[in-house]
Amino acid sequence: MILRVLLILLATAIYISPAYAGQSTITIGEGYACMGEDKSRKQTEKAANDDAKRKAAEFVLTAIKSETEVKNFELEKDLLSAYTNATVKVLQELEKGWYKDASLGDCYKAKIKVEVVPDEREMEKLTKTKQAADDPSAPLNVRVWTDRNEYKNGERIKVYIKGNKPFYARVLYKDAAGSLLQLLPNPYRTDNYFNGGVVYELPAGNDRFDLEVIPPYGEESLVVYSSTSPLGDIKLQAEGGVYKVNTKSKDIGVKTRGIEFVEKETGKTSYAAEFFEERTVVTTKK
Repeated sequence: MILRVLLILLATAIYISPAYAGQSTITIGEGYACMGEDKSRKQTEKAANDDAKRKAAEFVLTAIKSETEVKNFELEKDLLSAYTNATVKVLQELEKGWYKDASLGDCYKAKIKVEVVPDEREMEKLTKTKQAADDPSAPLNVRVWTDRNEYKNGERIKVYIKGNKPFYARVLYKDAAGSLLQLLPNPYRTDNYFNGGVVYELPAGNDRFDLEVIPPYGEESLVVYSSTSPLGDIKLQAEGGVYKVNTKSKDIGVKTRGIEFVEKETGKTSYAAEFFEERTVVTTKK
C-alpha cells in the first residue's frame, strides 16, 4: 500500500541539528529521610525525593565514567563536566511511603524514575567534533537526513537514520493536516532495534508505504525517539502500512521515556538507559 504523505525536509535542520538538545540518561533513584526534630513530614518527604534525585545523578556520572574512561580521556572529561551540572527531571514515582526506623523514628522512602539531562552548553561544545557524534563510547546520538533537501508535488523521498551505537527507535510524522503517524516500527516492519554505525533507510525492506508529496502543504515535523533500552509503549492503531497514533501529543514524550531496563551481557540489569530525541520542523510546498 502506498501512503501518500508530504515530506519536504530541510536538510540543514536535520543533518546539522545540534545533538546535545536531545541527549539524556534515564535511571532510577532511591532516597531516604527521617523527621528528627528539625523536619516536618512535608520537609522529610522533600528531603527523601531530593536524596533520590542526587543519587540518580551520581549513578549516571559513574556509569558514564565507566563507559568512557579507557577509551577517550578528553571525551570523558567533557562528558563528566556536562553531567556534573545536569538537570534531573522526575518521570515517574515508583514507590513512596512512611516507615518506622528503630533508632531514627518516622522516616520516608522515595523511589523514582528520572531523566538526567546534561548541561546544554557543555554538550554543545562536545558535539562540535565529529568524533563525539560517531564514537560508540559517547552518549547515544542518532542522526536523521533525507536524500534531497526539497521535493515537489508527486515526488517521493527517502529518510535515513544512523546511530553511533546500537539503539531502539520510534519515528513519528505529523503532517500539515495534524495527523500523527508512526512510520517505524510499523505493521510490516516490527523490529525497531538498530546497529550502531550503520545507515538505515525508510521506507525500505518490509515497509508497505511510500512517502509521496501531495497537499495539504504547510509546516510539518518528524520526530525520532531512541534509547539504548526498549522504549515505552504508546497507543497505536494500524492504518495501512503505518500506525495512527492515538496517544495525546503531550503524553508521547513521557510514555516513550517509560523505557524498560535491560539485562547486560554480565547478567546484571542496567538501571541507566541513554536516551536521544531528535525533532525536525519540516515545510511543504506545491
